[in-house]
Amino acid sequence: MKKRDFIVQDLLSKIYQNHFEDGKLPDQRALAAMYQVSRFTIQEAIKNLQEIGVIRTVQGSGMYIQERLKKNPLIFNSLTRTPYNRISSKLLSLEKRLSTAEEAQVFQFQKPEEIWVFERARIVDYSFEQIEQSKMPVRLFPDLSKKHIEHSIQEYVEKKGYQISHYITSYTPTSITRNQAELLLCKRGTPAMLIQNRCLLKDGRVFEYSEITAIDYTCTYIRPFDREVHEARNS
Repeated sequence: MKKRDFIVQDLLSKIYQNHFEDGKLPDQRALAAMYQVSRFTIQEAIKNLQEIGVIRTVQGSGMYIQERLKKNPLIFNSLTRTPYNRISSKLLSLEKRLSTAEEAQVFQFQKPEEIWVFERARIVDYSFEQIEQSKMPVRLFPDLSKKHIEHSIQEYVEKKGYQISHYITSYTPTSITRNQAELLLCKRGTPAMLIQNRCLLKDGRVFEYSEITAIDYTCTYIRPFDREVHEARNS
């Protein structure tokens, strides 16, 4: 594990153990001495904590822990911890067709309806890291275009007047296919993560179903211990 990543995880652990009772981290010089690393390494770790929403920096005052942190689960991965200005998308294909019976079930159609089916590559720091295949109902998004897909689907959906509610996500180990290997510049059979997302609006409708194949993927979960669920599983 890189020193930066160790420091991020160790600081998260200390935050959840109430190690910093005043809600404020020591300054960078003190942290560098604590972990016996350079201030540059500390700056990189602090930057990561800021990017995932754990701390906020007040110029001239210090680094403060976000108050809402301990009340909600925290989930971050190798993409969501990266600022949006370092992530871009490239459309690979886009088509409109009738849904299959399985797709109709996903989107809760009473009968087959038209859906958008598109594939895009997610690019981080000019490197292709993920391939995403998505489906969206044409009924809800008749004007979906390359511009929307290469910018932000979430922003597009909310500008259409819909409210996003939840994402149901599952993770499955997979390996890179020959076609994917050519795009991601890796070997066929390289281990990867398949991330399936079912995206829901506030009214319960599914607005997108996607499958993302990611290389060099890591994911960290921090969640409060739920004693009732734990006891129910033991009964």
